[in-house]
Amino acid sequence: MSERIIQIDLDNPVEFFGAGDKYLNHIKTIFPKLKIIVRGNIIKMIGEPAQIETFEKRLELLLVYFDRFGKMNDKAVEQIMEQEDDSLTRGPVKKEDILVYGRYGKLVKAQTPNQKKMVESMAVNDMVFAIGPAGTGKTYTAVALAVRALKNKEVRRIILTRPAVEAGESLGFLPGDMKEKLDPYLQPLYDALRDMLPTQRLLSYLEDETIEIAPLAYMRGRTLDNVFAILDEAQNASESQLKMFLTRMGKSAKFIITGDITQIDLPRHKNPGLLQAQRILKNIKGIDFIYLNEKDIIRHKLVTKIVDAYQKNETRNP
Repeated sequence: MSERIIQIDLDNPVEFFGAGDKYLNHIKTIFPKLKIIVRGNIIKMIGEPAQIETFEKRLELLLVYFDRFGKMNDKAVEQIMEQEDDSLTRGPVKKEDILVYGRYGKLVKAQTPNQKKMVESMAVNDMVFAIGPAGTGKTYTAVALAVRALKNKEVRRIILTRPAVEAGESLGFLPGDMKEKLDPYLQPLYDALRDMLPTQRLLSYLEDETIEIAPLAYMRGRTLDNVFAILDEAQNASESQLKMFLTRMGKSAKFIITGDITQIDLPRHKNPGLLQAQRILKNIKGIDFIYLNEKDIIRHKLVTKIVDAYQKNETRNP
C-alpha cells in the first residue's frame, strides 16, 4: 500500500467536488480500491501505486475540463474518470495539446506521434495528405483540426466530403431522398462531429451549412474560400476527381486529404488519384504528406493484429 498527498489549485473546491461532495462520491465509486480523503484543496490517496497513478492522471483531465467550462456534471465525471483509453496514462495533458473540448468533458487530442505530425504539419501547411490503414485516427484528427479552426474563427465553414464509391456514385436505385441515400456513406464524419460538438450546435451548424457534409461529386465547379475542407476515403477518388477537388481550394482555405491505399474500391478501369498525387505533388511547398502505420492504430488491439496479418499476406502473395 502507498500513500500520496497532492494539492490542487481551485478557488472554490465545492464547485469542483459538488454540493455535499456529490461528484467526489461519484469519483470514489469509480475507484473503490482507493481511499480518497479531501480537505479543501488537499487530496490524500491510499492504495496500490498503479491505482494512485491512474487516479492522478484522470483527476488532472477532470481539472482541465473544470478550468475550461467552470462547472462540473455527472456525465463529465463518468466520461473522464471511467474511460479506459491508454492515452490517459501517457503523461500530463498540456492545454496546448488539446484540439477540442468534446462532449461530456472528452478531451480530443493527437494520441500518437504521427497524429501529432498531422497537427504540426497543418500549422505550417495549407494542404496535408494523411495516408494510413484503418483505425489510425486520420479522419478523427482531421475533423478535430477542422472544428478547432472553426471555433477559433480561422475559417468560416467546414466542408466534409467522401467519394460515394460504395454505391458507384449512382445513387438513384437507393430508397429515400438524396440526404437519405448519402448518409450511410458519410456516417463516420457525423460520428466524429458528434463527439466534438453539442447536439444542438451541431444541428444548427448543419442547418445553416456552417458545416456541410456532401459527396465528392458535389464539389465540382465550386471555389472554397475561408473553408476547412476534408476529403475522406480519398483512395476511392479517381485521378480526375481528386484533381477536381484539390483545385477547388480558395483563399484562406485549409485542406486535409485522408486515405488508405490498401483499401481501394475503385473499378479496375479507374486509376486511384491518391497514388498519382503522391508522385506529382510531393515536392510542392505548402503541401505535406503524413504517413500513419499500425503503431498509430487506436481502435481495439485486434485491429493492429488484423492490419499486420493482411500486410504479411500481401507480401507473401503480391
